[in-house]
Amino acid sequence: LDLVFGFCCPSVQEGCVARTLPAFMAAWGEDFVKAQEALKEERFFDGVQLINSSIQSLGKEVSADGDGERLLKEPDAFLTEVEKKLTPEVRTNLQHMFEVRGDMVRGLGANKRAAVDYSCAIRLGADNSEIKAKKARVEEPPKEESTSGTGGKVPVTVITGYLGSGKTTLLNRILNETHGKRIAVIENEFGEVGIDDALIETGPMTMEENIVEMSNGCICCTVRGDLIAGLKKLIKNSKKNGKPLDGVLIETTGLADPAPVAQTFFADDFVQKNLSLDGILTLVDAKHLIMHLDEEKPEGVENEAVEQLAFADRILLNKCDLVDEPALDEVTRRIHMVNKSVQIRRTVQSKVDMDWILGIQAFSLDKIMEMDGEFLSDNTDHEHDNRVTSVGIQVAGEVDQTKLNEWLSWFLQ
Repeated sequence: LDLVFGFCCPSVQEGCVARTLPAFMAAWGEDFVKAQEALKEERFFDGVQLINSSIQSLGKEVSADGDGERLLKEPDAFLTEVEKKLTPEVRTNLQHMFEVRGDMVRGLGANKRAAVDYSCAIRLGADNSEIKAKKARVEEPPKEESTSGTGGKVPVTVITGYLGSGKTTLLNRILNETHGKRIAVIENEFGEVGIDDALIETGPMTMEENIVEMSNGCICCTVRGDLIAGLKKLIKNSKKNGKPLDGVLIETTGLADPAPVAQTFFADDFVQKNLSLDGILTLVDAKHLIMHLDEEKPEGVENEAVEQLAFADRILLNKCDLVDEPALDEVTRRIHMVNKSVQIRRTVQSKVDMDWILGIQAFSLDKIMEMDGEFLSDNTDHEHDNRVTSVGIQVAGEVDQTKLNEWLSWFLQ
């Protein structure tokens, strides 16, 4: 702390930082101290929240318009505007802030963004070999990794897609494929009565103990804590039983926003250290996608179909047998309007080569941060369309399908 702040502060205790720090540092100094502590403890996600808050507060003080967020979003342009009027003390602290932030996002895997932060530190006068070496490391081409995971972590594939796109069909194909991998499954349903879990066909390498059902809410919001608990349970059980997992499949509800699900792999320390997000796989109903994309949502409600395309690493354009070639070309064009570079594979009944969807190491934190600057923020909310609800009816005995269909036809008229 002596090095960072330029004054003697041998111990900073909770609740007294603002009194210990000089007045001009009080607005951002406390979070800066906590961010450095988080970095030492490798709590990278928590540390990003703290260092972002610190940088924004300091940026607000030195900017002409009081917009401190620009120091994070457009650091080069911001520094060009204010650099000449920065005091030596502020320059020194900004150097350290950007170095700390670079270390944080590098720890999470965002090397491209880390290079930006290290460049800012160097620009502000941090002319030392250590920071230059850090910048050089994150700018190196990524090394080829084993498809069994990154750094010993269990790879996770998130299967998402709007209602009726074929997610459960694909899941069953994966589980019954002869690939010799021990795969765990997390199945999420919007309603309180689980249905899809009964449709899952366990394969030779998938045991009942490795299937976790989460119902009555989406893992992107209301039962997100259950997702973390479920992932921890799977990892701990696999270690306890001496049966290490080769992968985890997460099937979301059709109404899920993939962004909060993906964020889970960075927000929780245990999950971040034991699992890696291999890719987000979005299934698309070729016949109905455009209708879902064009649907008008209430104010403040996201269009889940758009979000599922935007965050996809691979897309299965499914049910291609239901439309003609011009319609498929138009659907493909609309997909690329949302996600320009995504790879698309046309399928029928979710048939696809396993190598195209598993062990692909396609998820990129840098790519997501370029698209969504708030991705690593822990205060983002996801609001579902409250016009969509679920009612579960459980009855004993067998259902007369003819009578059920007649009742549904009457109800929908």
